[in-house]
Amino acid sequence: MNDVENFMSESKENDANLKQRHDPDAENDRHSEQNDANGGNDAATEQADQAQAERTENDEQNIGQDTAAEDGELPGEDLEAQLAQAQEDVAKYYEELLRARAEVENIRRRAQEDVSKARKFGIESFAESLVPVLDSLEAALAQPDQDAQAWQSGVEATLRQLMSAFERNALAAVAPKVGDRFDPHLHQAISSIPAEQPEGTVVQLLQKGYTIAERVLRPALVVVSSGQAK
Repeated sequence: MNDVENFMSESKENDANLKQRHDPDAENDRHSEQNDANGGNDAATEQADQAQAERTENDEQNIGQDTAAEDGELPGEDLEAQLAQAQEDVAKYYEELLRARAEVENIRRRAQEDVSKARKFGIESFAESLVPVLDSLEAALAQPDQDAQAWQSGVEATLRQLMSAFERNALAAVAPKVGDRFDPHLHQAISSIPAEQPEGTVVQLLQKGYTIAERVLRPALVVVSSGQAK
């Protein structure tokens, strides 16, 4: 009797399990319950992560504010200090620029004054050297009863004074000798003639030339050889 009852009991359980396996609604209900449970867990996890991120951001902001407060400066105050420093630097540089412009203007004005003075008084030294020559000429003319020898002595003395004035003012004579090479920078050829001298050399000096401070004031007038006649 007990064996029969046990068999009947096991049969009922097997039927119930088999029915549950083949029942779509029951299976869907079971999966829905599991998904709801998992979805609830995911939402709870996401909310917990978001809350943790907000707490971390708030902590970082609080730490930054505490650090700024400890230093005695806030971000706004730091920008104001930088702006004030920049304005001070700009004012200093602008003042230096104005001073530099004023100095350049002073230098330019002084240079113009020096050029003007050089133009007006550049020959002052040379004129001062020529005054004694003029005095000698006037003294010679003031004595008309002199003989030829006295006149020659006076003229020679005056010439020496003039040559001394030339030397003091860097005025030098250009007087090439016969046979010197013709220099177009210092000489001016009046003519070219056949001569015993080599071609392109000075045959005759017609007039002295002069340079002042190594600059040609007047070229020497010369006759140049064209070579020996054939």
